[in-house]
Amino acid sequence: MTRLVDIRLGRGTQLVLGALPIVALLFVYLLASEARHLENPADKVLPTFEAMAQAIRGFTTDRDPSTDRVILVADTLASLYRLAIGLAIATVSALVLGLLLGVMPLARAVLGPTVAVIAVIPPVAVLPILFIVLGLDEASKIALIAIGIAPFMTRDLTNFVATLPVEQSVKAQTLGANSWQLAIRVALPQLMPRLIEALRLSMGPAWVFLIASEAVASDVGLGYRIFLVRRYFAMDIILPYVAWISLLAIAADALLLFVSRRGFPWAHGAGR
Repeated sequence: MTRLVDIRLGRGTQLVLGALPIVALLFVYLLASEARHLENPADKVLPTFEAMAQAIRGFTTDRDPSTDRVILVADTLASLYRLAIGLAIATVSALVLGLLLGVMPLARAVLGPTVAVIAVIPPVAVLPILFIVLGLDEASKIALIAIGIAPFMTRDLTNFVATLPVEQSVKAQTLGANSWQLAIRVALPQLMPRLIEALRLSMGPAWVFLIASEAVASDVGLGYRIFLVRRYFAMDIILPYVAWISLLAIAADALLLFVSRRGFPWAHGAGR
């Protein structure tokens, strides 16, 4: 008798099975939307697919007055710019601090408690402080993303480096390696796939911080647009925007996974 844990699926079967819940949700939404519009043709809570298609044509052809670009393009470019800069700052900071704190117990003793304290502060709570200190321009939005995810990534990378087999450090020092060489030649190569994994896990919170900052103070961006049309109950625009954000997040996650598998195949095992 074949156990459930021993069942192995092909790539095509996995895709079909993975798509089934999504198709089911869309079908349920279709039924619910049609039912609500039979009772109230002006219902805005669950817009029909035809209404969303019309809204999509609008924000993919109309131009944003402030940028003279198509609205969706302007919002996407603005949000991706903020997200990319914030992620880059957080990634570099986490890599340097994680490597330093993981390799050097002295640095971990001095800076570890500070990183732990910063990590437990709700990032959105410091958003007003960032607006006061950095202003309402791009810097505060980028800073919120970086501050929001860098502490988590730093702690994760620090724990990973600190738990590397001590034999590796002993052997390297026996061969004459100093602290710098231990960090760069021994810890860093093993840390890179973990860094990408930490970045993948941080993408969700990073999008949350981006949307939150754009909702409060912005004149262009995906989060700004969603909260702007929310005033008019324009669910026919909000839902496609949420779907678009999800597609961007999925694409970013797939790209990071591709880079990790191509760059560090040894970290993924033979069957993954």
